[in-house]
Amino acid sequence: MPPTNQQPSTNPPSNLDFFSIPQSFLLQIGTASILLLLITGKTTVRALESIGEASEELFRGDRLPNLDFPDEHEINQDEKIYTK
Repeated sequence: MPPTNQQPSTNPPSNLDFFSIPQSFLLQIGTASILLLLITGKTTVRALESIGEASEELFRGDRLPNLDFPDEHEINQDEKIYTK
């Protein structure tokens, strides 16, 4: 026997458009995005390493200009001037 006070459902129909996409397509999109993320990460690491090596070469001593230091004779004469 069916219930006598059965009411029709007032819930709105749910939107199931997302579930109509095939699972294989969702898996392909997810796999491609993960692979792209890994490749981008490796490329970024290589670029940062090369920038680091280039900056290290920039500050290495053999590329800096030579400084002219005064001779000891000039230093002794300067000391005599300042002590007078």
